[in-house]
Amino acid sequence: MKIKRILIANRGEIAIRIMKTARKMQIETVAVKTAVEPNALYLSFADTVFDNTEDSSDIPVFLDIDKLVDIALKTGADSVHPGYGFLAENAYFAEKCLQNKIEFIGPSPDAIYKMGNKTIARKIAMANKIPMASGHQGNVSNEEEAVKIAEKIGYPVIIKAASGGGGRGMRIVRKTEDMEKMFQIAGKEAEKAFNDPSVFIEKYIENPKHIEFQILGDKKGNVVHLGERECSIQRKHQKLLEEAPSGALNEKLRTEMGKIAVQIARAVGYYSAGTVEFLLDSEGRFYFMEMNTRIQVEHPVTEIITGLDLIEQQIRIANGEQLRFTQKDVRLEGWAIECRINAEDVQAGFAPDPGKIEKLSLPDDKYVRVDTGIQAGSAIVSSYDSMIAKLIVRGKDRKDALQNCKKALDKVWIKGVKTTLPFFRMLVRHPKFQSGNFTTAFIENLDQYHSNSEYEEMLAAWLATKLFVEENLSDESINIDFRNSREFSPWLLNKRISQF
Repeated sequence: MKIKRILIANRGEIAIRIMKTARKMQIETVAVKTAVEPNALYLSFADTVFDNTEDSSDIPVFLDIDKLVDIALKTGADSVHPGYGFLAENAYFAEKCLQNKIEFIGPSPDAIYKMGNKTIARKIAMANKIPMASGHQGNVSNEEEAVKIAEKIGYPVIIKAASGGGGRGMRIVRKTEDMEKMFQIAGKEAEKAFNDPSVFIEKYIENPKHIEFQILGDKKGNVVHLGERECSIQRKHQKLLEEAPSGALNEKLRTEMGKIAVQIARAVGYYSAGTVEFLLDSEGRFYFMEMNTRIQVEHPVTEIITGLDLIEQQIRIANGEQLRFTQKDVRLEGWAIECRINAEDVQAGFAPDPGKIEKLSLPDDKYVRVDTGIQAGSAIVSSYDSMIAKLIVRGKDRKDALQNCKKALDKVWIKGVKTTLPFFRMLVRHPKFQSGNFTTAFIENLDQYHSNSEYEEMLAAWLATKLFVEENLSDESINIDFRNSREFSPWLLNKRISQF
């Protein structure tokens, strides 16, 4: 194997995830130690740790292209894996690595650039007759032009950042008088997040489902899809929970959307792992949104239903290997659900809640996989994302996976910060979610969860868990007051409820 040592240009759970696969493949890994997280868990999984704690640069190391390339050269790394976030979709970073004879474990710089710029991606999609929502072909230069475009295609419209994603630089506009304000906000947000204020406008699809297809391509031109993921549970256009497969797709629609995903990947000579994202309306019509040219946070659910290690596939593809399977060999078996457990205050609109993790207990049942970069004593710092862990559960079908998800969530115990756990415990017991009849507007329409105090949030968590208990025990066994608990803990029920 050509690749022998990988610099992980990332941190947290994704760094650990990559290191575990590299170790399985007998490939050495290099991690970067920062002053912000000098005792981070991911450092203990690396074969070599580069100490960058004395770096006084204003640019964080995971955003410093020249620094990362220099670290790779100094540590003898012959390749770089960018993970997700940071520089994972930066064409210049990929190009810089290749210029220094360092293999970039990801797609080509050209594919990153073309699909990373949403206006270019739209033009490519149009040229290949890919279904899309109506919109402007290029960037929009000012508010006046934006109004003319919106009036032509009809309100509501959505303003989107031309570069980047993750819900940043996006604003929905429903009437002309709101355009100036929203246009300016979207542009400023895009410039801050992606160093590019460019935006474009397209028709806003009301209450759609967000469906994405995982694709893999090799350097020989072979491309396959690995089925879809349901990503409609979102806040601020950012995903909270993902499932694979999606209950909204039948085999005919899955085949049709999968072919389109492969088609657009081939149009840019794509190799490595990538994700093609679509909106699906209530009539079964789907529209191309964008392509993410990296591994996704939610990739584990696809791994569970396909039996494939996507990081391993990325490394093999970067190594020049051909895919060992064709589309007809791909089989989707069972169901998987991923909950992103973040340190966030749900009552404050899912605002980050940085702090120290005082206690942490996660389930280890056979139907559960936990990806995390956090342990008791770790700090959730404001410099990075607020993720604590990804709780991934499997089942023979959706009903079974949901039941296992309830059990797994009720076994999680986190003390020290507010988390999204109360929300998830409520969500998996909500009739609309259980039915599968939900869209991207689920959270904003969830009036019954919009309470006015922390106690009400805890009460919501308690009531959700009580529903689970009532399925198995009588009400007489429950008599606990959670008003003094910062985070609900099912461990308090251990003496009375053996199922926990």
